[in-house]
Amino acid sequence: MKFNSIKLFSTLSLVAAMAACTDLDVDIRSQYDEIPDTEAAIEATTAEIYNPYREAMGRQHWMAQTLTTDEAVGVSMGADYYDGGVYRQMSVHNWNADNGMLQTMWDGAMTGITTCNQVMKMLGNLSDEDRAPIRAMRAYYHFLLMDNFGDVPIMGDNADAHPQRSSRADVCQFIEQELLDVMDMLPAEVSSETYGRATKWMAMGLLAKLYLNWGVYTAANPADYTPETANAHIDDCIEMCDSIIASGLFDLSDSYMVKFRPDNGSQIKDFIFVMPFDRSTQQGMVHARFWKSRSGRDQFGVVAAGPAGNVRCLPEFLDKFSLEGDERNQQYIYGPQYYWANYEPTDEPFIISTTKNGVDQDYTESDMDDPIEWQMTYTREIELRPDGEGTLDVGNDQLGRAQGARSIKFYPDVNATATEGHNQSNDVPIIRYADILLMKAEAILRGGSATGSDTPMSLMNQIRSYVNAPLVASNPTLDELLDERAREFADEGWRRNDLIRFGKFEDNWGFRYLYPEGMQEKFRRIFPIPTSVLNTNTNWDQNPGY
Repeated sequence: MKFNSIKLFSTLSLVAAMAACTDLDVDIRSQYDEIPDTEAAIEATTAEIYNPYREAMGRQHWMAQTLTTDEAVGVSMGADYYDGGVYRQMSVHNWNADNGMLQTMWDGAMTGITTCNQVMKMLGNLSDEDRAPIRAMRAYYHFLLMDNFGDVPIMGDNADAHPQRSSRADVCQFIEQELLDVMDMLPAEVSSETYGRATKWMAMGLLAKLYLNWGVYTAANPADYTPETANAHIDDCIEMCDSIIASGLFDLSDSYMVKFRPDNGSQIKDFIFVMPFDRSTQQGMVHARFWKSRSGRDQFGVVAAGPAGNVRCLPEFLDKFSLEGDERNQQYIYGPQYYWANYEPTDEPFIISTTKNGVDQDYTESDMDDPIEWQMTYTREIELRPDGEGTLDVGNDQLGRAQGARSIKFYPDVNATATEGHNQSNDVPIIRYADILLMKAEAILRGGSATGSDTPMSLMNQIRSYVNAPLVASNPTLDELLDERAREFADEGWRRNDLIRFGKFEDNWGFRYLYPEGMQEKFRRIFPIPTSVLNTNTNWDQNPGY
């Protein structure tokens, strides 16, 4: 189920995109004969503010937050999906300013900000209440830029046409003030009408995230942050979490795997703020394309397009999914594979018709071309070809295609047609109630004041209980809480943020040994400004270290 809105004419997106990195003083009133002034027209016009980051959230943002962590690696299969090293760079921590993922992330967030400003300018004398959701979304787009790129321009109501970059700390404080200013003017309703939109609870959830990471975002240099850095806003994080909990509007009543399916939507009580996707009308979400086997087009049902299959779960991360009875263990599959139907595996083996050489490219005996039926079997371990370090090549035979466990958390949308291709209708959560509970637990562990009857143990056990995992008998350590966040939010784009806050982003995992310098390069806690952006803004300096 996707959020109800009438899409604004594509002219606005085009104008905002053209202005995203250059001139912000573009008058879009000339694009229309009349300025919308009815409630329905304003709603239709402001609907466009939610669209600009969809492409990044559905692919490039997700990959940049995931492949840079211990969650997954982006391999190649022979010449397939090396793609100039874009995935390898993220996996070994030697990315540069020309990495295409970063360009899409920057453009999406910047276009979002520009769209918000242009909508407010076009609509003229909006009430404070009508402006509030636009300002909240503008704050969210600033958050994306600040979290990923550090020092970025502040583009509020009085932004210059060609703004200078502000310090990350100043951007953080701008986001805070914007959200505080509009929070009580935002809709408090939770329904299909507010699904995927800025609400009071979205603002509180984003503030909680901002406050929990305050030490990260206000460090004079990203490399200077340590988990022991004082956080003056830790109790403010708890206050925001408490307000959401006290609302009674959200809960954990939905079973874990169900809420990420293609038919998810406003009925999911765990979702506070989401990016809605639809395989036809709101495209861009393509997780299954990269998780499924290169040979796995039909494993989950007939689909319109063949998968890429180059994203694999790292075995160290997979080891975290071993709690007895934990429903979250189901999100990764490995071992002998079977066909699936109605979200469940059948007893029919998933068979690949191939040859002995097709299974193993190193097999060169005289019967190498003899046909065989081979059951796809995913391994836990991932091994590169003897000459594969330069491209993370695992081989393009069936053994190579089968290396590494795969996530089915965002279950493939098997109803996609040929014209819809890889697109899925799975909405992607950005802020969940489960995150509110675990953020409060973490804030208390980091020295915040416990409120009510909540303790880190009781909060963590709310999570454990709904997924049928063993309850904890004492307050968790911070490391144990980080592992719980790994199990709960895998593949949701928060792992990079978590590892930086916990001081573990420079740890050794996966194939990082191929670029050991990356384990010392703390400047990589933020990404470089994309080359094309610096070419446009020639007075800007690149982030230190790049």
